[in-house]
Amino acid sequence: MASPKIYRLPVVITQDEDGYYVAEVPVLPSCFTQGKTKEEALKNIKEVILLCLESLSEEGGKVPEKYSLEHVEVAVP
Repeated sequence: MASPKIYRLPVVITQDEDGYYVAEVPVLPSCFTQGKTKEEALKNIKEVILLCLESLSEEGGKVPEKYSLEHVEVAVP
């Protein structure tokens, strides 16, 4: 039996105005969820990632293997 493919994906976590933590994977379309705690959001995003990867596979899409995470500064007048 082949071993499962392991993906290492970027997850961005923010806290919304209601105090919930929102987790999203910017390299996968529509891959986001939330949780009452950061830990819950991370647990939930793992489940959503599996669903997104399944959907992507069914549609013949591929997970980007090359991407970069950058921080930019923007001056707001």
